[in-house]
Amino acid sequence: MGVTSGKKILMIAGEASGDLHGSHLVKELLSLDPRLQFYGVGGEKMKNEGVELIAESKEMAVVGITEVLLKLKSIFRIYRKLKNSLAAHSPSLVILIDYPDFNLHFAREAKKKNIPIVYYISPQVWAWRKGRIKKIGRLIKKMIVIFPFEKKIYEEAKIDVDFVGHPLLDSIRPRFSREEAFQKFSLTSGIVTIGLLPGSRMNEVRRLLPPMIEAIPLISKQINQVQFIIPVAPGLDLGEVKNLVGGKRENIRVVENNIYDVMRISDVVIVASGTATIEAAIMGAPMIVVYRVSPLTYLLGKMLIKVKNIGMVNIIAGKTVVPELIQKDVTPEKITSAVLRILENPSKQEEIKKELSSLKEKIGKPGASFRAAQIIVSFLQRHANNGKL
Repeated sequence: MGVTSGKKILMIAGEASGDLHGSHLVKELLSLDPRLQFYGVGGEKMKNEGVELIAESKEMAVVGITEVLLKLKSIFRIYRKLKNSLAAHSPSLVILIDYPDFNLHFAREAKKKNIPIVYYISPQVWAWRKGRIKKIGRLIKKMIVIFPFEKKIYEEAKIDVDFVGHPLLDSIRPRFSREEAFQKFSLTSGIVTIGLLPGSRMNEVRRLLPPMIEAIPLISKQINQVQFIIPVAPGLDLGEVKNLVGGKRENIRVVENNIYDVMRISDVVIVASGTATIEAAIMGAPMIVVYRVSPLTYLLGKMLIKVKNIGMVNIIAGKTVVPELIQKDVTPEKITSAVLRILENPSKQEEIKKELSSLKEKIGKPGASFRAAQIIVSFLQRHANNGKL
């Protein structure tokens, strides 16, 4: 591994999920060569693995066009810092993690300086703006994808690509047994439990949690014994979440983190579209996917997005495995109806669980982060031996 030793790598992860996957990747890269150095954009998890942060991903995390407009100033500031860092740090490699609009734009700056770029976790070119593949082909030296169907897309575009599987298969680790979790969260074992997962960003939570909360009395009227639990994602304002929940409600628990334990004990979860749907699928939790953004973002997205479904679980399956409620359909009444259709139909629950188990097999085997690290170290060695680094 000598040729890679001491080389500096710039990593850019603009969201919480990218910070998680980036931290695991750094850990595996350092296990292969402890002398590699990392700097860039990420969060606490990447920082804890030794990445020198010049900006934090929470300054950039957005959902939708209107949010981007509100954060443009900080996004441009971070872009300038990263651009200046190319001269100041002279990185041997740039690793981009998801966050495509920013990352592909920045890739041009690295390309100008002949710094090779590895892209880990592909932009969703199969869903919208497929024309970006040409841009990726011009800028990116190596694409590392986490869904099996993505490999074929890049191979057809003559882009160097490897499929490693989904890194969440390594990180999903419930802390407690089912019984321990019920005790930990002061819930009653043996009665219907519903998990409410309104997202990892406060703007998502503000849009999605109120209709979930309003659905609680409607569901409670139909199910005699039912309890609800909200795992508050890291980085969210716990006080604000509790305010959105409202006054004392005997059958609602609000807990910090512990998302996987909540999924494990829930008979069904109501979950914001995004990474959490994959996490729920891996945990085998029947779910209802909800999605609501600003009207402008939705209108533009509807014009651009070319897939039938919006939830990753359904996209990977190629069919509607779990129900989706989008925009105006995110109402207490429709949430209640979707929940009851699952809970009052045991055969439907089993069918969903079977489909989720099949989907889990499709996204690969554990070890994605290590396989990605091996590919990157091999890439560094190959380019160093060719005198291109």
